[in-house]
Amino acid sequence: PLLLSLNTYMRFRLFRCLSQVNIVMQDKVPALSDSLGRLTVNKKDRWNIETKPHGHGDVHHLLHRSGLAEQWSSSGKKWAFFFQDTNPLVIHALLPMLGVSVDRDYDMNSLCVPRRGGEAAGAITTLTRENGESLTINVEYNQLDPMLRESPDFKDGDVDDPATGYSAFPGNVNNLLVKIPSYAAVLAGPDQGVVDEFVNPKYKDDTRTTFKKPTRLECMMQDLPLLLTKQLGSEAKVGFTTMQRWLTFSPAKNDPGAGADSAAKGSPPGSPSSAEADFYSAYLSILGAASGASIERAEPVSKLGIPVTLMPAIVLEPSFALTSEEVGEKFKGGKISSRSTLVVEGAGVEIEDLELDGALVIKVTNQN
Repeated sequence: PLLLSLNTYMRFRLFRCLSQVNIVMQDKVPALSDSLGRLTVNKKDRWNIETKPHGHGDVHHLLHRSGLAEQWSSSGKKWAFFFQDTNPLVIHALLPMLGVSVDRDYDMNSLCVPRRGGEAAGAITTLTRENGESLTINVEYNQLDPMLRESPDFKDGDVDDPATGYSAFPGNVNNLLVKIPSYAAVLAGPDQGVVDEFVNPKYKDDTRTTFKKPTRLECMMQDLPLLLTKQLGSEAKVGFTTMQRWLTFSPAKNDPGAGADSAAKGSPPGSPSSAEADFYSAYLSILGAASGASIERAEPVSKLGIPVTLMPAIVLEPSFALTSEEVGEKFKGGKISSRSTLVVEGAGVEIEDLELDGALVIKVTNQN
């Protein structure tokens, strides 16, 4: 209750959108301590069992159990977007994904980014059975390479395609767009939105009997195609949309220490500071390409061992422009220095030949 009474939630109340906020509670499952499946007992109270979250795959069952999926379908809503709140850049993907889903009549559409061979990220694949039936679904990276090596077409495993420099299998970033009528119908089926479970323990030693820390059965929301094909059969339409990583994917999932370690290995840091820097950088690229403005980028600086470029800081609110075409129509020419900050919010704003060397916030309130 305290969390909901602060800041953002108050905005919803002010704009009379309280009815749009629904909260569903996920259950926990018992934690397991070893390969025999022994339950983990609380160290301070031997009569209590340790529990852990069951994974984000529960979201489908929760939407069925709460009745929300059926409510959406009955009220005529057409699409539902599942996104990771650690990745602010995902807002740039929603409209393109929606266009693709409408054009191809997808029941489910996954957002992907180009992926390097062997990269520690799940990949979207199409698996084909001997009888010709196929399934488009995520395969985790630790399973992808050995699976590919068993295929005559990919004997070298998960490697880069020389023509593109990337793996043939795009990286899944776990943002899903589903068609509500078919989604609600599948959830109302016998499985009630419950996806398959798996266990992914980290073993203490080579005996592979005891875990480093308690694990649990878990499930993933990206396994939804298994339910779709089970209920809809060959009628299920599952696809993906691949967009550039700089525009759609930079999560804040690592603490600074883990982010610095990742950066030292040449991988994206995935830290709050790098996510913020990439958020600004995406707007710099969009604005520069769409408006023709000259934008001076600052040199990278190190923040707790993580190289980031935080300036200039530019934020273009959706109320100002939703697409790059709109940006080009409303922002024309000009010059922005590397030490500048620019925030533009509100409809009806047009900017021409702006020369900015400092901070500028333009905020237009509702004109009605």
